[in-house]
Amino acid sequence: MKESLNPIQRIDYKDIETLKKFLNPHGKIMPRRRTMLTAASQRNLAEAVKRARFMALIPYIVR
Repeated sequence: MKESLNPIQRIDYKDIETLKKFLNPHGKIMPRRRTMLTAASQRNLAEAVKRARFMALIPYIVR
């Protein structure tokens, strides 16, 4: 089994710089095989990104 390369303790929707590391240039959330996160961390990441988008901290799409 693969080791997690990005051990993240807590993913916060207000931490924009951390969230941007897990978005591709188009603003989509990168898949788990690229982020190397655990399944639980990937779910937390997706929830944080969606909250940040809803709060208008990061855009839904990047042109």
